[in-house]
Amino acid sequence: MKLYYLQGSCSLAPHIALYEAGLKFDVEAVDRATHKTSTGKDFYDINPNGYVPVLEIDANTLLTEVPAVLQYIADNTAGTKLAPANGTLDRYKMQSWLGFVSTEIHKNFFPLFVPGVPAEYQASVKETLFKRFDHLEKRLAKSDYLLDSGFSVADIYAFVATGWGSYVGIEMTKWPAIERFRARISPRPAVQAALKAEGLI
Repeated sequence: MKLYYLQGSCSLAPHIALYEAGLKFDVEAVDRATHKTSTGKDFYDINPNGYVPVLEIDANTLLTEVPAVLQYIADNTAGTKLAPANGTLDRYKMQSWLGFVSTEIHKNFFPLFVPGVPAEYQASVKETLFKRFDHLEKRLAKSDYLLDSGFSVADIYAFVATGWGSYVGIEMTKWPAIERFRARISPRPAVQAALKAEGLI
């Protein structure tokens, strides 16, 4: 199994999940500017969309999109529970949170990282993000994790996505429950291992 990743991007979530799962895996970095991998491959030959993550399950099977990759990892752990059982209400709740983080937080951050995006549009995007953070804040003010059943891959994704605020001038202390959530997640050995592997600490 191999994860293609871009340092500090959304692919950090499956990188953390792989460590949490206790699975054996390799990684291959993608260069943001050249779209070449660390072994010289053209990343567009791996994913024509040109973005990470890509999880190479075997020589003939590639999986993309963060929610799908995270659930695959969670369902193939070496014993660690990272997702509720398929078919349960909790599983659907986790999928709901994965969808929320993907479409409402992750995607709304994208314009804030793109050079040349008009300031007016960035301000509008931030206003939307703040509302989404308010929703996340309300949930995390009531519970340590997104699911009542405990820590899951949805928490990993939320941890990664909310971590981008400091890079785009968003003061995350406005949302103290999110800050406490991040403080709970950050010391986990899998998180620290992935951050170290990507050269982020």
